[in-house]
Amino acid sequence: AVEVAAVEVAAVEVAAVEPVVAEPVSVIAEPVAEPVAASTPPSMPQFATPAAAPAAGAASRTPVVLPALGESVTEGTVTRWLKAVGDVVALDEPLVEISTDKVDTELPSPAAGVLLEITIEADSVVAVGGQLGVIGGADSAAPAASAPAPASPPAAAVPAEVVPAEVVPAEVVPAVVVPAVAVPAAVVAVAAQAAPAVSTATATATATATATATATATADSDPDDSYVTPLVRKLAADNHIDLARVTGTGVGGRIRKSDVLDAVEAAKQATPVAPRSDSAELRGRTEKLSRLRRVIADRMVESLQVSAQLTTVVEVDVTRIAQLRAAAKSGFEAKEGAKLSFLPFFAKATIEALVAFPQVNASIDTAEGTVTYHEACHLGIAVDTERGLLVPVIHNAGALSIGGLARGIADLAGRTRTGKVSPDELSGGTFTLTNTGSRGALFDTPIINQPQVAILGTGAVVKRPVVVTDDNGLDSIAVRSMVYLALTYDHRLVDGADAARFLVTIKDRLEGAAFETELGL
Repeated sequence: AVEVAAVEVAAVEVAAVEPVVAEPVSVIAEPVAEPVAASTPPSMPQFATPAAAPAAGAASRTPVVLPALGESVTEGTVTRWLKAVGDVVALDEPLVEISTDKVDTELPSPAAGVLLEITIEADSVVAVGGQLGVIGGADSAAPAASAPAPASPPAAAVPAEVVPAEVVPAEVVPAVVVPAVAVPAAVVAVAAQAAPAVSTATATATATATATATATATADSDPDDSYVTPLVRKLAADNHIDLARVTGTGVGGRIRKSDVLDAVEAAKQATPVAPRSDSAELRGRTEKLSRLRRVIADRMVESLQVSAQLTTVVEVDVTRIAQLRAAAKSGFEAKEGAKLSFLPFFAKATIEALVAFPQVNASIDTAEGTVTYHEACHLGIAVDTERGLLVPVIHNAGALSIGGLARGIADLAGRTRTGKVSPDELSGGTFTLTNTGSRGALFDTPIINQPQVAILGTGAVVKRPVVVTDDNGLDSIAVRSMVYLALTYDHRLVDGADAARFLVTIKDRLEGAAFETELGL
């Protein structure tokens, strides 16, 4: 023991001269049959052995499950995890992105703690009620963060004074450098025994700090990888938006789809942009269909297979409505908070016609062999989005005025394009309106949204010369605003004559243009 002390004191003297610590010196104690208890002065307090840390399994575990996202939603696809295993998560903090055939959404964390487990990886499908992952209490990360203790019991901390230790195990221990004081061999051995845990914990803390700094630097230098989903990144690339110039409004500054769409609109207002074309990027490439595209494909084919569909078209003179719009649109937008387009007029006339023709505002249940004539009109509005065609529903649309319809259409269309519409707003429609004229098409033959029995397509409003007849029966040629209305209907329930009468009812209402009262004119 005296020799050990002499060696250690010599090492201490060298350390006092040289600030750089040399490699640890292994000191071998003489083996003994049993541990030798050192004498303890009466004034020396006894140090208690630290209590064992609680096991990780004892921490609380909260499962993260896929909630019901709507009456017709039975499953969802994990698009992206916003947290990694081991990350600290706050209550209600966005945790994972879920995509369904109706809507994309972010699920919040059901509890505060640490993400212990990811059960369903990205691009995998989970049923409603299925487990996505597990959140544990904040103490769940403690075992992973601290280094494992040596096989022998941890030694108590030794004050910086000459203190003999309680027990000196006969084992191989590395030497440590201590302050330049006379230290008994027993103290040196105990300090050496505690050194592995201290050095390991220090190395763990250093590695953690280095990893954090590296992650921060990576996020700062390449924000796309940390804050942008593949869908948003593709949207930005398709519209030539530099993500480095986009300010994210999501959690932690994450860039959302709405941020990119706002940047696209700002770019359009600043500089006219040519129509987007993906032909150069798509030529020669094979890729999987998206979940929404597969759902659309299945439902469109199913609709054509289960119903007898045909389309009837009428031409409508909307010149008087165009004049009403010109007279009322500035005050209308200031009052209603929405622009006055032709679509609210088309919707209003359609809703009124559905009251007179309940067989068009109906649905068929082929399995039960029944027809339901709906009391209220829940009007579906087809919306073109980056993901594909979606049909949000204005419930109880019959109770709305022109202003209410304009606000409802603008609100639903905007939230559908930015992914903020709820699943319940994408179901329950009894009749659908699709405005194909917004892209310049004169008319098309839309496919019915099952189990509905009809859908109305509105074409582009164009000015052209037409023959008009005055009150005296005289014909003349005049420039008029004209539009085609195309009604696709299910011939199993709606006859051709009823379809024609339904369209003529809408035509007469639009050409009469008696909307002055609703517009405040």
